[in-house]
Amino acid sequence: MTTDSTIHLWGRISSLNVRKTVWAAQELGLDFQRTDAGVGFGVTTTAEFQLKNPNALVPLLEIGDFVLWESNAIVRYLCARFGAELNFYPTELEARFDAERWMDWQQTTFNRAGGPAFIQLVRVAAEARNADVIQQSVAATEPLLALLDTHLQNHAYMGGDSFGMADIPLGCEMHRWWGMRTAQFDAYGVTRQELQAFPNVQRWFVQLQQRPASRGVLDATLS
Repeated sequence: MTTDSTIHLWGRISSLNVRKTVWAAQELGLDFQRTDAGVGFGVTTTAEFQLKNPNALVPLLEIGDFVLWESNAIVRYLCARFGAELNFYPTELEARFDAERWMDWQQTTFNRAGGPAFIQLVRVAAEARNADVIQQSVAATEPLLALLDTHLQNHAYMGGDSFGMADIPLGCEMHRWWGMRTAQFDAYGVTRQELQAFPNVQRWFVQLQQRPASRGVLDATLS
C-alpha cells in the first residue's frame, strides 16, 4: 500500500449512487476530490478505469492503492474508517446490522421499484415513454413508502434517535422519488400520493434536507 491518503471519488453527481458517497464524505468532514465519470463524461469505458472497476460503473473510491466499488459498500467503509466518533457505523452488532438491512433494502427493493419511473420520466424522451412502466413503478413504490412511514413512526432516523449510515442511501432514494414532478406523473395517467400522505417519511426527509452536509446532494437537480 502507498502512503497516499488522498480520497478520490469517481462519478457524476447526477448519479444517485455517487450522491450517496459524496454525502457520506461530507457528513464525515472529509477532504476529498471527485472526478466526473460515467455517461456523457466517459472515463468508465477506458481500460484504466475498468482495471479498477470491471463493472465499468460509478461510483469508485480510491485511497492510495485501495480501490472500492459499489455505493453502499463505499458508504459503509467511509463510516467505519472515519466515523468512529460519530458512531455512523455502529459498534453494537445488532444496531450495525439493522442499518445494513435497511441499506440492502434500499438497493434491492426500493430502488428496483422506483427506478423504472425515474428512467422513463427523467432520462427517456417524452415521445418514447411507456405509461405502463411508469404506472407499474408507482404501484410498486407506494407500499414501500407506507412500510417506511410505519418504521419511522417510532424512529427519528432509520436507526433510532440519531442520524446514521442507513439514512444516506434511503435519503438519496427519497430525493429522487419526490424530485420527479407530479405533473409528469399526471400526464401518464398516474396519481402519485403526495408526501403528506406519509407524515413520518416527510418529517424524516425534511430533517435530512436541513443537514448542512446534504447540500449539493439532496438539493441536486435530477438528470
